Amino acid sequence: MAVRPVLRMGDERLLRISQPVQRFDTPELHALIADMQDTMQALNGAGLAAPQIGVPLRVVIFGIEANPRYPDAEPVPQTVLINPVITPLDAAMEEGWEGCLSVPGMRGLVPRYLRLRYQGCDARGAVIDRTVENFHARVVQHECDHLDGVLYPMRILDLRNFGFTEELFPGQKIEDD
Repeated sequence: MAVRPVLRMGDERLLRISQPVQRFDTPELHALIADMQDTMQALNGAGLAAPQIGVPLRVVIFGIEANPRYPDAEPVPQTVLINPVITPLDAAMEEGWEGCLSVPGMRGLVPRYLRLRYQGCDARGAVIDRTVENFHARVVQHECDHLDGVLYPMRILDLRNFGFTEELFPGQKIEDD
């Protein structure tokens, strides 16, 4: 379909709460998802939320197999998740470095739940119900935050752990998520 422009931090549309999808398996929904997939692939992202391309719907996509940007990351299945609900399975959290296509060139150390259950639907309305941990859990939380108008810098506990990628990781080739 098409690679869409990604909104950047400062655009007020990224701060809005997205609306639930009411109708599944429609040409419009499939076109949105195709554009999101094209955009994510073109930018080598691990995930993308509809609000990042200016669509205020509760739709996220994510997935990673072998990606040079995430050499140590476990595989995460390619997923379309609509109207997600996240439930932490315990209080255990871990800080990890995150970046975002909407916050280009920067990284921050963000606390996230280690284990969670996420539920929602796919593009046809079939139920998705998974229990995940570690990197998979981090990716889901990051993408779903976008649906509630939350960008990862808002979750950073110590702003000394936020900065430009090239300054934080000199000599390393790290791109935006």
